[in-house]
Amino acid sequence: MTSTGIRLHAPAPGWSVTADVVVVGSGVAGLTTALRCDAAGLRTVVVTKARLDDGSTRWAQGGIAAALGEGDTPEQHLDDTLVAGAGLCDEDAVRILVTEGPDAVRRLIETGAHFDESEEGDLQLTREGGHHRRRIAHAGGDATGAEISRALVEAVRARGLRTVENALVLDLLTDADGRTAGVTLHVMGEGQHDGVGAVHAPAVVLATGGMGQVFSATTNPSVSTGDGVALALRAGAEVSDLEFVQFHPTVLFLGADAEGQQPLVSEAVRGEGAHLVDAQGERFMLGQHELAELAPRDIVAKGITRRMQEQGAEHMYLDARHFGAHMWEHRFPTILAACRTHGIDPVTEPIPVAPAAHYASGGVRTDSRGRTTVPGLYACGEVACTGVHGANRLASNSLLEGLVYAERIAADIADGHDDNPPGEGRQDGNSPHARVPAPGADRPQKPGHPLLAAEARFAIQRIMTDGAGVLRSADSLESAADRLQQLHTDARDALDENGKTAEPGVDTWEATNLLCVARVLVAAARLREETRGCHWREDRGERDDDNWRRHIVVRLNPDRTLAVRTTDTADFPPTLPRARDRARTGRTPTPSPQEQ
Repeated sequence: MTSTGIRLHAPAPGWSVTADVVVVGSGVAGLTTALRCDAAGLRTVVVTKARLDDGSTRWAQGGIAAALGEGDTPEQHLDDTLVAGAGLCDEDAVRILVTEGPDAVRRLIETGAHFDESEEGDLQLTREGGHHRRRIAHAGGDATGAEISRALVEAVRARGLRTVENALVLDLLTDADGRTAGVTLHVMGEGQHDGVGAVHAPAVVLATGGMGQVFSATTNPSVSTGDGVALALRAGAEVSDLEFVQFHPTVLFLGADAEGQQPLVSEAVRGEGAHLVDAQGERFMLGQHELAELAPRDIVAKGITRRMQEQGAEHMYLDARHFGAHMWEHRFPTILAACRTHGIDPVTEPIPVAPAAHYASGGVRTDSRGRTTVPGLYACGEVACTGVHGANRLASNSLLEGLVYAERIAADIADGHDDNPPGEGRQDGNSPHARVPAPGADRPQKPGHPLLAAEARFAIQRIMTDGAGVLRSADSLESAADRLQQLHTDARDALDENGKTAEPGVDTWEATNLLCVARVLVAAARLREETRGCHWREDRGERDDDNWRRHIVVRLNPDRTLAVRTTDTADFPPTLPRARDRARTGRTPTPSPQEQ
């Protein structure tokens, strides 16, 4: 894969550090990768956009799914995952997840994570949407992510890993052969370094989380602006399945005009017996799916949205008054506190809920080792598209995916599978992987990508919410595409005509990244003329396996246009180009059907 040569408009790096691997992100995926790389003797640097303990993982409430309970098996977990993925999961990727998952969770416990246990000392397991078994391990009742984050952060600090906090990653660095050579980043006025700098490393792991801030209302924190996907696109990597954005069915409704991060009401509340009802108290999910309120998330979100349309309502209700005060206080203390903060007491009244953007099932396309189509660049967690989630992520598979594929990435880098020819570029006798970046690698290969003004962020969010939200149509997506293209054209023309662009800074870089991922999402959603999983086309209401049981793959061209294609089947094509295999083995491999 050839680099686009596109970089964000930014000052040249004023400082640099060198490592064997740089991990971008401090959630479960990033910190697990970093710990495993460090344990393998690799000099590892963790770069994170906020504080080390402020990644998206800590917001996860429900838990982590794995076949840990009596009578449960990886095969049953696989079946539930494939059903939720609506025909687009890569079965081999899912099998890796469910078979390696239980031991990965046990290793997480050995790292120091404490999950809720019964009086007998067994893990307490619950159910969530799409699961036919109780297989969700949780911590602190509904604070699973916070506990996992605590344990991993403590482990990282105990091992003394080098970390760079409050740092927004900008662009990928490459060497003379086009291989990964590190990243540029901007440290936001705190820490050892300030301003734009560089971390030189032959392996870069993107674990930057999601892009929920592309919509007006989301469960994602404010830092989830699609930075990893945008960086990968500018580096020439392929992304896949970005049209499949999961809208969580039960987000606390704060008003029709509420924007930004919204409080999540975990699916585990329904797993423990809460009911979805309308204003008259009628349960409307009965008869829509065999699991009713515990159907996969796309089905529940659609059920809520349909009922809202039928009744002209802005929200539905989640009724768990029958739990009683004791259960609310001990099983769901975080949700109880959030609701009460906003004037709702779940103990005595139903909770108003509505769907909001929650999780990107698509992302940077990887293989089973987390490798992208750019040599030396890896992706893990929500930023990645491994093929596990298909068209709709099964509840609580996200933390597990971060664990399992992080371990596989670390093993691949440690085993020398980062595409360095044997013995190349050693910087010292103790570092078999470090490679000196090409002269000038810190500098853009062409004028910097024009930046959007900071206020464009809100325009993008309104465009996406109106045209590419829960309900989509040809007309709404066309309108969204036109409006996004106008923002793109205005910024490009301003740069082409007089070289001016918005002032480089966190707000303008984030707005520019949001526009990049929004354009890709809308392009894919326009092309997929069917309803599948969490992609709901009002004008194409049926699933069409004959024409659309395949993936949409997008990359960025050097002229900043989008190259969009579909795969021939539901299987991912290999991420390793034949030229790289030829360089490694000395022969040209037989091309796959997708490459012919």
